[in-house]
Amino acid sequence: MARQKLGQHFLADESWRHRIAETLPLRAGETWIEIGPGHGEMTELLIGDGRQVIAIEADAQLAEQFRKRDAESTASGATDWSRVEIVSGDVLQVDLGRLVSRTLGEGKFRVYGNLPYYITSPILHHLFRSADRIASIHIVIQLEVAERIVARPGRREYGYLSALCQFYGRPEIEFRIPQGAFRPPPRVTSALVSMALPGERADLQIGDEKRFLEFIQRCFGQKRKTLRNNLRGMASVERVQHVLVKNGLRADVRAEQLSLAQFANLFATLVENERAPQRR
Repeated sequence: MARQKLGQHFLADESWRHRIAETLPLRAGETWIEIGPGHGEMTELLIGDGRQVIAIEADAQLAEQFRKRDAESTASGATDWSRVEIVSGDVLQVDLGRLVSRTLGEGKFRVYGNLPYYITSPILHHLFRSADRIASIHIVIQLEVAERIVARPGRREYGYLSALCQFYGRPEIEFRIPQGAFRPPPRVTSALVSMALPGERADLQIGDEKRFLEFIQRCFGQKRKTLRNNLRGMASVERVQHVLVKNGLRADVRAEQLSLAQFANLFATLVENERAPQRR
């Protein structure tokens, strides 16, 4: 039974599980991290062809069930669950790079997760801290959030989460998944989103990535306001307007209209202005 406080909706429909598996880049011998394996609905498909799966499960009872399943399969000769390492705990508290290094060394890994919808954004932020080690991310999430992640500049859905995900990866919606595919069914339609890494980060020359992302977040602080107003706390209106003009942007431009490359140029110009000696 799902525990609603953990946001658990298990992918019960076998046909949908196989459709997801057919979409994933399941290459022999690779290592996957699975977030929220549940009862192993997808885990059994992930461990084929010699793949290693590190399954992070927040529900202690489900984690214990996995451990028992490993012992039983070893005794019976059934599906080999010995290639599944169970980590009981909150994924947000796990150092993913260090965890994988124990079995993989310095190689890259892939991520699959049927994510609790209410913490999708925090989990993505956490994954991107290990972006240099991740080859791709594949997540089942709420369709509305998926549409925000893939939205491009100029679209109403485009916001900070869009910019963040497109900075680190190349997200795309593979397909929608109906409510009836889950037990218990969620109240919303879901979608499988795939992200190959790296994203635009590979092409942009950003020195301080943390500060750059904080800058973008500030730009989207209040979406209905212009950049000039959202950046007021960072610099004077006159200074921001000068920087906008220097970058070929209108004085009334809004964050939702800017590409990552434009954010990068704007950020670099503001940093240069900060370092430049002030005229008296």
